[in-house]
Amino acid sequence: KQMVTRFGMSERVGQVALAQDGGSPFLGRQMGSQQAPMSSETKALIDSEVSRLVSAAYSRAKALLTDNRQALDALAKLLIEKETVTAEEFAQLLTDCEVKVAEYGIY
Repeated sequence: KQMVTRFGMSERVGQVALAQDGGSPFLGRQMGSQQAPMSSETKALIDSEVSRLVSAAYSRAKALLTDNRQALDALAKLLIEKETVTAEEFAQLLTDCEVKVAEYGIY
């Protein structure tokens, strides 16, 4: 939610800060802070953007895991055998399984 309301990381909402810093850590940050008043339309827009971001991230993560299932299975087998894997072993496993790396992009 802070990606949208605090850091302006939504094209639909824009580069505006809708959340305020602060709040008492003793009351819980949400209870102790006073939110700036905003319309129900703005709240609905924020909720839809948060939902869209979470959905896009989930889809991307699921696709990466599905595309690289062979590497996950090989890693699980190796961990069952050894319990720990060194960085070199892990890097070799990724190379052997020809892991597909995701492109960086904005949702």
